[in-house]
Amino acid sequence: MTTSIDAPVEEAASLPPSPGRSPRLRDRGLAVAFISPAMLLLLGMSVFPLLWALYLSFTDYSATSSEPGSFVGFENYADVLTSSEVHARALTTALFVAGAVVLQTVLGFSIAYLISRRTRGRGLLTTLFLVPMMLSPVVVGLFWRFMLDAQFGVVNSLLVSLGLEPVEWLTQQRTALFSLILVDTWQWTPFIMLIALAGLTAVPKYLYEAASIDRASEWFRFRNITLPMVWPLLLIAVMFRAIEAFRQFDLVYVLTNGGPGVSTETLSFHIYKVAFLGFRTGAASAYGILMVLVVIVLAQLYLRYLNKLKEG
Repeated sequence: MTTSIDAPVEEAASLPPSPGRSPRLRDRGLAVAFISPAMLLLLGMSVFPLLWALYLSFTDYSATSSEPGSFVGFENYADVLTSSEVHARALTTALFVAGAVVLQTVLGFSIAYLISRRTRGRGLLTTLFLVPMMLSPVVVGLFWRFMLDAQFGVVNSLLVSLGLEPVEWLTQQRTALFSLILVDTWQWTPFIMLIALAGLTAVPKYLYEAASIDRASEWFRFRNITLPMVWPLLLIAVMFRAIEAFRQFDLVYVLTNGGPGVSTETLSFHIYKVAFLGFRTGAASAYGILMVLVVIVLAQLYLRYLNKLKEG
């Protein structure tokens, strides 16, 4: 027996759809209406500039010239791939990426491992370590530029107070790239730490309890339980950081401006010089397209390695 309260509900549910309009079509139109602004914004801000840069890479177009660029085919790409300057900038970029990512991975995982073993103050320590990652790279570059100043920097003042010789961190070729790696490591080590800490927290406790019952050593637990469980997440974090370090520009621009000489001139900074100082827009577009292709190819190879590791 149905009550009077249930009757209006049943009547509303049994009402037929409005004539000429199906509920499915109405829902599809509503979904399109909501998605369209975001899709148009994505096309206008990402896809169209990429396609336009691809077109410009086959021309000799210059942003300062009133003449339209003429089609030159693959000439820009050939110049980039055979240029000794590009080879030198690629080597500098590779050294920067390798040094920064290795340091950040080792320090980030070590800090996360130490924090995961604490029971008190874990939240406060995590928050404090995350502060550098929240800052703008321009701000980080500016205050580290003052701190590493050869005459008035805090770092050299500390070295002198300890009886050591001051170091020209940003004005010598043998220390400028190391300083750039050091500053990038200071800012982005918390990212690796955060990913590693999430992985360490997710390790099942019963594995450690079983190892304790078997009287396994601390090194055995770390090598056979902790590291294998966290390793996949750590590899993903390494991939993200490698991509970000590969296209590093703002920190180089603020901290060293590519100097001294060209010792810290990465590929991204070199593209900036070609496009906005040399006004060779077509050649700079070819640089950018090649960098995108390099990132895509290396990322695909890396993801295939991760899949094989997961299957194994």
